[in-house]
Amino acid sequence: MKTAILIPARYASSRYPGKPLAALRQADGTTKTLIQMTWEAAQTVSGDHAIHVATDDERIAEAARAFGASVLMTSSAARNGTERCAEALAQIDADLVVNLQGDAPLTPPWFIEALIDRMATDPNAQVATPVLRCDRQTYEMFTEDRRNGRVGGTTAVFDRQMHGLYFSKEVIPYIDPGKLPDPIPVFHHVGVYAYRPDALRAYMSWPEGVLEQREGLEQLRFLENGATLACVEVDARGRLFWELNNPADVPRIEAVLGAA
Repeated sequence: MKTAILIPARYASSRYPGKPLAALRQADGTTKTLIQMTWEAAQTVSGDHAIHVATDDERIAEAARAFGASVLMTSSAARNGTERCAEALAQIDADLVVNLQGDAPLTPPWFIEALIDRMATDPNAQVATPVLRCDRQTYEMFTEDRRNGRVGGTTAVFDRQMHGLYFSKEVIPYIDPGKLPDPIPVFHHVGVYAYRPDALRAYMSWPEGVLEQREGLEQLRFLENGATLACVEVDARGRLFWELNNPADVPRIEAVLGAA
């Protein structure tokens, strides 16, 4: 399959304006922007894939071009990364589109490789996305965010065939705090997607769903319209994964970078 990795990035984030251009301290003391770190993460994926930053903002486009990225300009009408990828699809030739969201620079390459492999071997899957079983540290960060009224990471539940049933910014399923099992039965949804082009085109034809609006989660539009969304369990291999959702996540990610 001819695969394109798109990095959708917007400046006007409601929770963190200018997030793609946020500078994070690296292990060697230098800083890099979030968008550059995500671009470099995409470069580590095995295989010969086209990689593009998709944005509607000239500040992001200028920064991306400065470190050598290919940029696809999209409209400001895109409400989420999936819509931005659907817009960018018209500018590229691909059998599979990977959406590596610009706030996930810690995404290991094998997460994306697992999605590409799943889509190559499962013709029924219209979309694929990784899920990662929470370790105790990640689970505690999730619950700490909720206790403090912050929207942190997303959790996922799925059926026995690993087809997505629901995604939420709440921590699901519920666990009695006094009876935390091992392993923890909570899966962190990793905000990366692989789409077939027809699924992206269909997405743009569907209205924004009620659950999508309530949760603010773009992938729920697929579930609300009966699309098959495959959840692919991945292994962090000892690496802590965290997305940059709020300013409070910056020191968390910098701590991971410093420990690398």
